[in-house]
Amino acid sequence: MANRGPSYGLSREVQEKIEQKYDADLENKLVDWIILQCAEDIEHPPPGRAHFQKWLMDGTVLCKLINSLYPPGQEPIPKISESKMAFKQMEQISQFLKAAEIYGVRTTDIFQTVDLWEGKDMAAVQRTLMALGSVAVTKDDGCYRGEPSWFHRKAQQNRRGFSEEQLRQGQSVIGLQMGSNKGASQAGMTGYGTPRQIM
Repeated sequence: MANRGPSYGLSREVQEKIEQKYDADLENKLVDWIILQCAEDIEHPPPGRAHFQKWLMDGTVLCKLINSLYPPGQEPIPKISESKMAFKQMEQISQFLKAAEIYGVRTTDIFQTVDLWEGKDMAAVQRTLMALGSVAVTKDDGCYRGEPSWFHRKAQQNRRGFSEEQLRQGQSVIGLQMGSNKGASQAGMTGYGTPRQIM
């Protein structure tokens, strides 16, 4: 972790709000899924935000996770480094984030590298992992391991086909957003700028 002094005032309040979003129960579920999904001998971290961060911050577990969601031979990260050098570890986190976006996780659901590396927003890390699990369950391509109920399925397209006749009929209908003139008239209206006579 980076050497940062204590924060005060508004910075401290913001950091406390971010920390309150972290879910310890969700942490346990995510750890269980990652270990099951990777199907390797990955040690279970002790509970707690700091241990969860330390477990993920070198990027190896994250890279193994994203690779396990692809069929053998199609892994997006071919070489996973066990390096202790900070820039290598941050590079691996970045590789995971790019691979997650390519896999189907929306850009708005992806955390920043510093959120994990410096422990600034571990709730964002949890959101990204939840989104990744949801995409994996939704794809249903046989690579997901775990209980499907752990993650919600993402909504799929619901394309509709309209005939030419239906499209023509729709062009003659005034949409409700445009309002309605039923029952309205201009009776009693005065010209612009003239005073109204109130009796």
